[in-house]
Amino acid sequence: MEKSKKALPIVLASALAATPFVAVPQAYAIEKLDVSADNDGAGKESDYDIKFTLEEDLSSGDTITVEFDDDFDVDKKISKKDISGIDVKKVEVDDNEVIITVDEDFDEGDKISFTIKSGITNPDDKGTYDVKVEAENESSDKDEVEIKKSSSSSNNSKSKNDYSVTLSSKAAGEKVSLKLGKISLKGKDELETNSTITVTFPEKGMLPSSIDEDDVKVNGTKAKSVSVSGSSVDIKIPSGADSDDYITLEFDKAAGIENPSSGDKYVIKVKYDGTTYESDTFEITKNGSSSNASDSFTVNLSDPGVGARTSYTFDADFGSKELKEDGELLLEFPSSDMVPGILTASDFLINGKAARKATAIGNRVALVAPTGFKATSNVKVEVTYGAWISNPKTAGSYTLKATVSGRTLESKSFSIGGSSVTPTPTNPTNPTTPVPTPNTGINNNTATIALTQNALGKQTGVNVAIKGMGVGLQKQRDFIEIVFPVGYKVPAYIAPANISVNGVGSNFVAVRGQNVLIYPSQDIPAATNANIAINPAANIVNPAVKNTYSISVFTSEERGLLFSRIVGVGMPSPAQTKPVTTTPQQPQQPSTTIPANSASFKVNTANFTLHGKTYPLSVAPYIDGNTTMVPAQFFKEALALTTQWNNSSVAVISGTKVVKFTVGSKTAKVGKTDIQLPTPVVLKNGMPMIPIRTVTDNLGYKVGWDANTSSVYIYK
Repeated sequence: MEKSKKALPIVLASALAATPFVAVPQAYAIEKLDVSADNDGAGKESDYDIKFTLEEDLSSGDTITVEFDDDFDVDKKISKKDISGIDVKKVEVDDNEVIITVDEDFDEGDKISFTIKSGITNPDDKGTYDVKVEAENESSDKDEVEIKKSSSSSNNSKSKNDYSVTLSSKAAGEKVSLKLGKISLKGKDELETNSTITVTFPEKGMLPSSIDEDDVKVNGTKAKSVSVSGSSVDIKIPSGADSDDYITLEFDKAAGIENPSSGDKYVIKVKYDGTTYESDTFEITKNGSSSNASDSFTVNLSDPGVGARTSYTFDADFGSKELKEDGELLLEFPSSDMVPGILTASDFLINGKAARKATAIGNRVALVAPTGFKATSNVKVEVTYGAWISNPKTAGSYTLKATVSGRTLESKSFSIGGSSVTPTPTNPTNPTTPVPTPNTGINNNTATIALTQNALGKQTGVNVAIKGMGVGLQKQRDFIEIVFPVGYKVPAYIAPANISVNGVGSNFVAVRGQNVLIYPSQDIPAATNANIAINPAANIVNPAVKNTYSISVFTSEERGLLFSRIVGVGMPSPAQTKPVTTTPQQPQQPSTTIPANSASFKVNTANFTLHGKTYPLSVAPYIDGNTTMVPAQFFKEALALTTQWNNSSVAVISGTKVVKFTVGSKTAKVGKTDIQLPTPVVLKNGMPMIPIRTVTDNLGYKVGWDANTSSVYIYK
């Protein structure tokens, strides 16, 4: 095209000559251009198929220019309706250039395939002619088209109604199996192994992004390879079909081909060796019978009991919508109290592989497909028992929703049985007399609830002394539930290390509004004491109004209230008893030098100390040069910071501040700002090791040294 051949102005050319070579912009060109005519006869009007691969992004509003040799006759009336295979905003004709403005976005590396269906007339003389194609931001490439004598075109022209189309369903939008043929080659050469058959569908929305060769057969033999580009499918002929003088194509339902979403009449084109064969017209009906069967999937639960912790598994088919690598799968559960505030990606499996990321958003869980995930519309999801998803607390029928690429499917109803376990928070004005546990025979009249801090609006620890329970609790399955009245601020997440049961850190903590569910790490037999110590670092904050407040205790295994107690905030509480404490495993740090809310650790020792109690770390902190490295686990369990990690990355979150690390890199991000680390993040025994000062300095924590115990302590 002329615009690519203009000479540079002298001043600009001189400036470029004086510029170092590395500063010259890289030229990009489209790749793998293929231009072919449906009718290669001289002087004949023909459809032209254009295929190429992008080397740069192509955005909606950008152009693709197809320039035909001057001997072609290009109709100036070519319009949007004459272009199929891509979404088109407008079409202009300038001499022999067809300028197409696209109405969709393409990425670098995408394959573009479209057809100019009318308005192009071949040269009058046989010979080889150039067709040049240029995408915006990329230089042009050209391909040669061979035009034959007009008389030779009789065997190459389009043949209407050459073969039949057999569909497993004619309902609009339904995924189908498909058979095309038998197509007679009409005197053409026989099929050759590795040659290509191109099938062009009426709408590109009928096709998935890829089709497995196992799902396509040529004359009864599995295709050698299959590739999808726009509205076309290129099929490599297998050796089993070699020398056949006909074509029969079969697409299994697993190929992912979907009927058009609109009810109408359609044809499919098959092209081989320069000849295009057009199918009989087939009709798609839109009468409400389109596939809703795939919209309704079955959910399997390991435990259908009310309020029970359970696994969820299901298979869903999203039709033309595919879940791709790094794509999002959104699960919507019946209620937000089923979903813990913090999730671990490895507890969510997508087609057998752990999700790359799992995030809780109310009653929804957003999952990111893992690296290397093969794009598919058939998705199997397993929410493992370790995800701590629990059933609704009221018996009834429920459904689960799943969304991929904007398409939402709803499950068949599943039943939750048993009695409601929803505790009702007590009102602060309840009487101070303890309420006995019904029908248990256990007397909790002397059970106590005490605050470590009763000042208004201050963080407080809470000590609960249960004298006994009518039904024992099984570790990691059953829970003790503490309900704080309105006025208390309860965080969305509490680290298990900040709550102990009988001196042992809890296995898991879930927060549901004002309710804190504590799963013990050990069995608690019936009629035995249970002392719960909630550290101030759990970030439970007293009300800002001076008053007495009632805190209630329930368990997952007993109906009704276990007991409740009045505590005074902003004034002495007559009902408040001496706090229950546990014997610390290490000497208490001197309060004059070490803040009470600090967490401490020793270099080369795989544990940390918080409020006088010691908890394990998977990897011991160590010193690299002048840099102290600690496991990501420390920030989550010792400092109660939201911390997410895997083998490649770490995110530490405090409020709206986020610090992100990449394993193996010396660059981190604080918000959107890159910062340099003194030493790279490394992986030890599957745990990322982080320079501690990068987190503490950027999230407002202070670091100190206790010479008496040779410990590092961190506080805020």
